[in-house]
Amino acid sequence: MQRKKPPFRADHVGSLLRPTALKQARAKREQGEVSAHDLEQIEDREIEKAIRKQEEIGLQAVTDGEFRRAFWNYDFLGKLDGVEAYLGERKIKFEGVQPRPMMLRVAGKLGAFTGHPMIEHFKFVQSHTKRMAKMTIPSPSSLHFRYGRDAVPESIYPVMDDFYRDLGNSYRKATRAFAEAGCRYLQLDEVNFTYLCDPKLREVVANRGEDPQALPHVYAGMINTAISDLPDDMAVTMHLCRGNFRSSFVASGGYEPVAEILFNEVNINAYFMEYDTARAGGFEPLRLVPRSKVVVLGLVTSKRGALESKDEIKRRIDEATNFISLDQLCLSPQCGFASSEEGNILTEDEQWAKLEMIVELAEEVWG
Repeated sequence: MQRKKPPFRADHVGSLLRPTALKQARAKREQGEVSAHDLEQIEDREIEKAIRKQEEIGLQAVTDGEFRRAFWNYDFLGKLDGVEAYLGERKIKFEGVQPRPMMLRVAGKLGAFTGHPMIEHFKFVQSHTKRMAKMTIPSPSSLHFRYGRDAVPESIYPVMDDFYRDLGNSYRKATRAFAEAGCRYLQLDEVNFTYLCDPKLREVVANRGEDPQALPHVYAGMINTAISDLPDDMAVTMHLCRGNFRSSFVASGGYEPVAEILFNEVNINAYFMEYDTARAGGFEPLRLVPRSKVVVLGLVTSKRGALESKDEIKRRIDEATNFISLDQLCLSPQCGFASSEEGNILTEDEQWAKLEMIVELAEEVWG
């Protein structure tokens, strides 16, 4: 019952803890002590090491660990035509410690695509592995949910439907560029569907004059546009979580409020789903997953270093099969280990031990 195409029975979300040498180099670059070329050489070296490690522990899909990024969404979106990155005040906050206030806003009409540096980032991974090179990018909803109208000046987009249309088309051209570069495993990181499962965040949306019932349909439309021009042999997955910074989170609530739209309105092949704590709710929403789709159960937490019990993970996989077939399931961590360059509160050894255990469990469960 092994899978020959992504997602794989043992998989991972994408980001990895930044090695000390990389953190030091990025800090020196911010202070002007090393050149951009010097930093890139260190990134290249550390990414090659991370690729080798992923291969050694048996993962079939490898990433660059997002080592060239400061934050999971900021770096990609900030380089799209018509989008501006800046420092401001976060309105949707994590529990406890807060990340740097890196923000995004629309500075001009969207829809064009003149290239993106992450195309080259993908090519680097692809040229340094014989495994499946996986690319992760934020979902288009990430340019809207946190900010609402504040990020979209009326002088540029008097009508929000035009913004959603143009953003979807920007993404369509970007995802096509990844495909033309050889990418056959693309992941959209989507937190906002799950944020809309939290009553507190639904209230935030309502208070700023938007409809939390309508937004999942809007986001589904943008995502479908974003992936509408891809080759048939390209796997597109979606990662869902409730926030991940320094082992903290933003939202709580099960998937039920968005499950029908998520599984039956969004044209995605597979879903990486956070399921490491009770904050994600039960497995009941998986009853709505079509037979043609796959769910990667995020049962192993990336937020702390203690290794889970294999027997407990197997028990939870068995529990999930009350609502979805075992052959539609895979296993991964619930999120990346470093959604930002700061990383979660665990060690690199603990990170690799978790990924290695996932590979072992997949072999034991699926053969």
